[in-house]
Amino acid sequence: MRQFLAILLSLCLGLFLADAVVSLMDDSLILFFGIHALAGLRGVMAFFTLFTAVVIYALMGMTPMIPKRFFLPMALFTPAVAVLAVPFLIYFYGGMQRVAWMSSVCQVILGLTLLYCLRGGLKLQWPLISAEQLGARRFSWVNLSVFLLVNLFVLLPGLALYFAFSAALAVRHFSEGFVALRPSGVTVQVRKYVRNDGQTIQLVPMSHVGEPEFYRALSKSFPTNSMILMEGVTDNTHLLTNRITYKRMATSLGLASQEKEFKPSQIEMVRADVDVDEFTPGTIDFLNMVMLIHAKGVNAENVLKLLQYSPAPGFEGQLFNDLLRKRNRHLLKELDERLPESKHIIVPWGAAHMPEIAERIQKLGFRLDETHEYVAIRFHFVPRPDGTQTRP
Repeated sequence: MRQFLAILLSLCLGLFLADAVVSLMDDSLILFFGIHALAGLRGVMAFFTLFTAVVIYALMGMTPMIPKRFFLPMALFTPAVAVLAVPFLIYFYGGMQRVAWMSSVCQVILGLTLLYCLRGGLKLQWPLISAEQLGARRFSWVNLSVFLLVNLFVLLPGLALYFAFSAALAVRHFSEGFVALRPSGVTVQVRKYVRNDGQTIQLVPMSHVGEPEFYRALSKSFPTNSMILMEGVTDNTHLLTNRITYKRMATSLGLASQEKEFKPSQIEMVRADVDVDEFTPGTIDFLNMVMLIHAKGVNAENVLKLLQYSPAPGFEGQLFNDLLRKRNRHLLKELDERLPESKHIIVPWGAAHMPEIAERIQKLGFRLDETHEYVAIRFHFVPRPDGTQTRP
C-alpha cells in the first residue's frame, strides 16, 4: 500500500508540473503572440491533473500517511485559483489573460518548490516521492474526523458565503447599482432624474418575473399625469414561432409575471420598443429556441433541439447589439420625441437597459434627484413586511 501510494503521489506531482508547464506555454503564446495552439493538450492535462488532485485530497482524509504540507497546496491550487479569479472576472474582465498567465507562473513555482523540497533538489527521478517519505500510520479516526469537520463546517459554508458575496458584487457592478442582491432578496432602485426646466424622467428597472406586490406598488406610485414608455418587442411579421412570455417561469418559481401584474391605470402608455424584424437572423433563431423552452418546457425533444443548436461566429456581439443597444437607441429616440408632450416620463424597462439610458439622459442635462428601492423577488423563508413568510 505504501509503495502504491508513493507512485500515486508521484504521478499527481508529475501531472501537476506538466500541466503547469503546458499552461504557462499556452498562456504565453496567447498573451504575447495571440496564438491558440495548445488548447487541446492543455484541456487534457488539466482534466487528469484535477482528477488526480481530487483523489489525493480525498485520500488525505482517509490516511495520515500523505504529507499534507506538500500535497494540500497542490490539491487545492486549481480550486483556489478558480475562486480567487471571481473578483477579476467582475472588475478586470479585459485583463483576464494576464491573470491566467500569472496563475500559470505561480503553478510552475509551486510545482518546482514541491519537487525541490521532496527530492532535495530539482531532480526528475522516478518515483518523485519515495515510500520512506510517507507517514507511519495508515488510518486515524482523528484525521478523518478533523477532515470531515473542516470540510463540512468551515470550507463549504465559507465557499457559499464567498460566492454569495461575489454574486452580490457582480449584480451591483454590472447593473451600476440599479439591481442589488441582498439576504432578503433581489431589490431594484428606481431613480428619478430632473432637469432645470422642470422635466422629469423616472427610470424603473423591471424584472420579467417577481412578487405580485412589487408590480402593484410600482403601478400605484406613478403620477396620473405621467407618460409611460413601455417595453415589449412586437412581432408584426410573425417571425417568432412562440410568443414571448414568462408565464411558465413565473409559475414554476411561485412568482408573478410582469405582463400579468404590471398594469398602470389612468396613465398614457406608449409602445417604445422595436419589432422583431429589426433583429439579425441569428438573434431571431436564438429567440425562437429560448421561447420554445419557455412555452413548452424542458422535455427530451426540446433538449435535443437545444443541443443541436449551433450559433454562427460572432453571434454574441450581434445578440448584445440587437437585444440591448438597438432597443436602447430606439427608446432614446422615442424619449427625445415625447419630452415636449409630457413633463413626467416613466421608463419601466429591463434592468440591463438602465445603465446606458441613465448615461444618455444625463448628457441631456438631467441630474439624479431621488431614489426609491423596491423588493422585486423575496428569497424563501424571509419574512414579509406583514410578518408572513414567502413560499415554502
